Amino acid sequence: MVKLSVIVPFYNVQTYAPDTLRSLRANAREDFEFILVDDCSTDGTADVLRRAEDEIPGVVVRRHKQNGGLATARNTGLDAARGEYLAFLDGDDWLAPGYYAELLGRTELLGCDFVRTDHVQVEGRNRTVHRVPHGRRGEVLDPRDAILPAERSTSVDYPYAWAGLYHRRLLDRGLLHFTDGLRTAEDRPWIWRLHREADSFAVLGILGIFYRRGVASSLTQIGDVRQLDFIRSFDQVIRETSEDRDAQVLLPKAVRTYCAIIFHHMSSIERFEPAVARTLKSMSAAALRRMPQQVLDDALDSMDAQRATVLRRLRRRPAAAGAKEVSAA
Repeated sequence: MVKLSVIVPFYNVQTYAPDTLRSLRANAREDFEFILVDDCSTDGTADVLRRAEDEIPGVVVRRHKQNGGLATARNTGLDAARGEYLAFLDGDDWLAPGYYAELLGRTELLGCDFVRTDHVQVEGRNRTVHRVPHGRRGEVLDPRDAILPAERSTSVDYPYAWAGLYHRRLLDRGLLHFTDGLRTAEDRPWIWRLHREADSFAVLGILGIFYRRGVASSLTQIGDVRQLDFIRSFDQVIRETSEDRDAQVLLPKAVRTYCAIIFHHMSSIERFEPAVARTLKSMSAAALRRMPQQVLDDALDSMDAQRATVLRRLRRRPAAAGAKEVSAA
C-alpha cells in the first residue's frame, strides 16, 4: 500500500526543478509516491521531469495538454493519488532530507484529519521562519475553533497547502480538491473549507519546507489579470461561509480578511498593468457591495482610519459594466 502521495505541480521552472527533485530523492521511501504534474510547460521543465521518472523511486509524471493553473494541476495529482496520506509541494520549493518521514510519523501518532506545519521562506540569501499562527502545538483540536478571532491572524490566514499533511479520508469526503481554474488565492476557499468541515487537526513545529519567494516567473510577482482571481476565491469563501451553520459568527472573519486582501492589492496597484488596475478597482468595488453590508460596516468601523477610508471610498466607486460577472465566472 502507498503510505504517502506527494503532489508537485510544475510550470516553467526549469531553473529550480532540479533542486525540488533532489529534495524529493532525499525523501524517497518504498511506500511513498511523487506525482509530478507538468502544467504544459514551454521551457525545459518537461525534459527535467522525464529524467526524474528514471532516476527517482516512486515518481509518476502527469502532463497537461494545456495550461490550467495551480489549482487544476493539484486536482490532477489528487485524482491520481493512491496514498493513505497526501501532501503538496510546489515545483520551485524544496524539502529537508527525511522531512516527510518525520512528518508522517508524528501525524500518525496524533491520528487527526490534517496537520499544519511551519516553513522557511527563502528570498535570495535570506531565510525567515514563518510559523502557523496558532499557539497550541502537538494537540488534536477542532479546526473550526481555530478560525476566530476575527481581528487576529489565525490558522485560516496561513493557507499554504504544502505546509501540512492530509489523511485520505478528507479526499474521500470531497474536501481536498481545489476550485478548478483559479490562478491565484486558490488555497483560500480550500483552507476555509478544511477548517469548517474537517473533524480534527493539529499544528506541528517541524521545519523542513523551504518556500522560494521572489521568483520572477511566480504569479505573485506578475501584475496581470490572473492576479484578480483572488476576487473569485474570496467570493467563494464568503458564499460558502454564509451557508455554514455558524455563519453569523464566522462571517466577520471572512469579510475582514477579504477587505485586508483588497486593501493589500490597492496599496500596490502600481505593479499592475493600467487596464488591469482599472479592472481591479471596479471589481473590488463590486465585491465590497456584494458582501453582507452590516457585517462589512462593522468590519470597517473596527479598522484603522487609513484602511477604512480607502475601502469606503472604493465601495462608493461605480462598478464598471460586467465587473460582477467577471468575478463570478
